Amino acid sequence: MDFSPPSVHRGLEHDPQWYRRAVFYEVMVRAFYDADGDGVGDIPGLISKLDYLEWLGIDALWLPPFYSSPLRDGGYDVADFRQVLPEFGTIDDFGELVSQAHARNMRIVMDLPLNHTSVEHAWFVSSRSDPQGPYGDYYVWSDTDKIREQIRVIFTDTEESNWAFDSVRRQFYFHRFFSHQPDLNYHNPKVHDEIHDIARFWLDMGVDGFRLDAVPYLYESDEGSGESEPETHEFLERFRAFIDAEFPGRVLIAEANQWPREVAAYLGTEEKPQCHMAFDFPIMPRIFYALRSQQTASLNAVLKETTEVPSGAAWGVFLRNHDELTLEMVTEEERQALYGWYAYDPRMRVNVGIRRRLAPLLDNSRSELQLAHALLLSLAGSPFLYYGDEIGMGDNIWLEDRDSSRTPMQWTPDRNAGFSSADAGKLFLPVVQSLVYNYQSANVETQLAQQASLLHWVRTMVHVRKNHPVFGVGSMTVVPTDSPSALAFIRDMPASECRPGERPETVLCVYSFSHNPLAVSLTLPEEFRANKVTDVFGGSTFPAPSEQGHITLALPPQSFYWLSLAGVKASVT
Repeated sequence: MDFSPPSVHRGLEHDPQWYRRAVFYEVMVRAFYDADGDGVGDIPGLISKLDYLEWLGIDALWLPPFYSSPLRDGGYDVADFRQVLPEFGTIDDFGELVSQAHARNMRIVMDLPLNHTSVEHAWFVSSRSDPQGPYGDYYVWSDTDKIREQIRVIFTDTEESNWAFDSVRRQFYFHRFFSHQPDLNYHNPKVHDEIHDIARFWLDMGVDGFRLDAVPYLYESDEGSGESEPETHEFLERFRAFIDAEFPGRVLIAEANQWPREVAAYLGTEEKPQCHMAFDFPIMPRIFYALRSQQTASLNAVLKETTEVPSGAAWGVFLRNHDELTLEMVTEEERQALYGWYAYDPRMRVNVGIRRRLAPLLDNSRSELQLAHALLLSLAGSPFLYYGDEIGMGDNIWLEDRDSSRTPMQWTPDRNAGFSSADAGKLFLPVVQSLVYNYQSANVETQLAQQASLLHWVRTMVHVRKNHPVFGVGSMTVVPTDSPSALAFIRDMPASECRPGERPETVLCVYSFSHNPLAVSLTLPEEFRANKVTDVFGGSTFPAPSEQGHITLALPPQSFYWLSLAGVKASVT
C-alpha cells in the first residue's frame, strides 16, 4: 500500500489560522499500527502510516494521551506528563513523528488533560504522604465529603461521589471523573506554572497545539456547580496569552460539553481571547436523531443559534470519537428515542451516552454514512474524523467501557487485520470479527481495490472540501425549507477571506433525511440569489432560482446536494 513518494512532500506551510481550513483525524497510537510486534500500536507504526493519511487528505492529527500512565482510563490518567509510555515508543520517536508529519504539511495536536492526574503521579504520591510539603496543596483535599454536594457526578455508572478517601493522608480528595484521577488544585498558582512548563516542553518539540481535555472542570467552589466557573476562564485567558507570546500559530482546542453559548465563552473575546477552537457537542446527537426521526427541527434550531466569537475562532465538529456518543445535550424524550434506535442492548450504553462506532450506529447503511459525512464536511467549523470510520469499521460491545470502539485499525484481510505481527492473544484488544464488520472484508487494502468503496468516497469528499475553502472559513446561513425532513444552509466566503489565487464563493447545501424521495422547495435570501447554479462535484447546471429566489429540488432518500451559486451579491463584497 504505497500512497505517496517522499519527493512530493512539501513541508509545513506558514498559516497562523491553519486550523480553520483543516480536516482533523483522531488517531489512537495504541490502536493504529504495531511496528515492533508486541501487540500494541506505537509511534513508529503511526509514522509508517503517515503517507496513507496524507493520501486521505488529512491536515492535522489529534493524538489522545500517550504519556506514561497506568492506563486505567485510556491514558487520561497521566502518571508523568513528560514521558512517553514505553510500549508506545520514546521521546525521540515522538520527535520523529512531528518531523515526518510536518514534512507532509500535516500538523500534530495532542491531548493535554488539564483537570487531573493519576493517583500514581509523583505529585499525588508526595501530596498524600507529605501534606506540608511542596506538593501538599497540588490537589483538592477536605476533612469531610459533605461539602460541594451540589456538584453533579459525571461518571454515574461507576462513581457515587466526587470525593474519595485516602488512607495515607486520612483526608478526602476531590475527583470529577474516576476516583483514581484526583483533580488538580487550580487555586494554587504553582499548578499554573506546572501546566505552563508541561505545555512548553511539548511545544518546544514542535507540537502544533493541544486539545484541552475536560476544560470546564478546572475550578470548583462551595457555591458553584464546578463547571465553567469564572476562574476557569481567567486561567484560559492567561494560558492563551502565554501561547500567543511564546508559540504563535499553535492552537488550543476546548473540550467543553456545554450548550453553544456556554461553549462560545471558551473562545473568549477579541480583547481577551481564550481557546482558538471549541468542539460543538449539541450538533452531534441531533444528526443521529434526524437520521431516524426524519425530522430536522431540533438540528435546525441548534444550527440557527448565533454566538459571538472572536475573529479567527473556529468550531470543531465531529460524528464520533474515542468517547461515548454523549446524550447530555438533548431532551429526555430525544434521549429515550436515541437509546431505542441506537442502543437497544444495554451493553451499548455507558454513562449518559452510547458506546458504539459510526458504522454500527447506522446499521452499515451506505446512504446514511454518506449523508452524515457530507453534513460533517460542510458544517461551519473544522471536521474531526475518527480513525477507521473512513472504512466503516465496526465495534465490539463485549469489551469493557469505551474500549468497544477503540479496537485495532483494520489494514488488510490478513492475520490480525494487518495491525500487528504478534500472536492474536497478545493484541491489546482483539480485532473485530463480527459477521458484518469482520476485518477480512472491512479493511483499507480491500477498499483501496474498490473504486466504489466507502474509503474512496470519503477521500473524494475530503479533497472536494479542501478544494472549496468556503467550507472552512465561510459564514453559514440556515435557509428554511417547506419540508420537516430537509435541512438547507448557505456557506459564503467573501473576498476578505480569500488567499491569493482564491475567489469568493457561495455554496448551497441541501440535505434530505427522509427515507423516501423528497421534493424540497426553498427561497434564497435576497443577498444570495444566483443567476447560475451548478453542482460542486461534476459541474452540472441546475435551473436558476426564480426572480423571488425560489428553488425546488428533487432528492433521493437520505441524500444531499452541494450547489455553487454564481453571481450572488454577498460573494462580491
